[in-house]
Amino acid sequence: MIEWVLVEEAFYHGSISSGAHTVYSLKYHIVWTTKYRYHVLKGEIAYRVRELIRQTCLAYDVHILKGHVSKDHIHLFVSAPPTLSVSRMIQALKGRTSRKLPMEFPALGKRYWGAHLWGRGYFCASSGEVTDEMIKAYIEGQPLHHGEADFKVEGEDDQSREFQS
Repeated sequence: MIEWVLVEEAFYHGSISSGAHTVYSLKYHIVWTTKYRYHVLKGEIAYRVRELIRQTCLAYDVHILKGHVSKDHIHLFVSAPPTLSVSRMIQALKGRTSRKLPMEFPALGKRYWGAHLWGRGYFCASSGEVTDEMIKAYIEGQPLHHGEADFKVEGEDDQSREFQS
């Protein structure tokens, strides 16, 4: 069972954030690539894309925990508020950088016409202090009686599975 003492300690050390009516710890590992995996994120372009990503994250209250600009892809490990979907965050990051970089670096505009600097997709995985096994064990430990093994309803009886209006 997750102890409130651990939550308070995590909050104190900065691994848990809060909003007006929420306390959360949502962390994502995100990766996206340049279109055709061209090695264009070098030199001044790499530094500028890093700065644009920092500015965009700041505007959306996204905290960069770790990041890396490679020649043909970006790795970000971020903490984001629950009001911001991952797809909206990626849309903002890829959209702003693909709009600004070709304007500032004409060589990119020649290689990537039509503001298509990035490949179409992205990778995203969530991360946190609580593992899947810990969540399953916590849910299993709830005071429930009888029911389906993977999705229980408190007070459910195996014999009566009919819906009641």
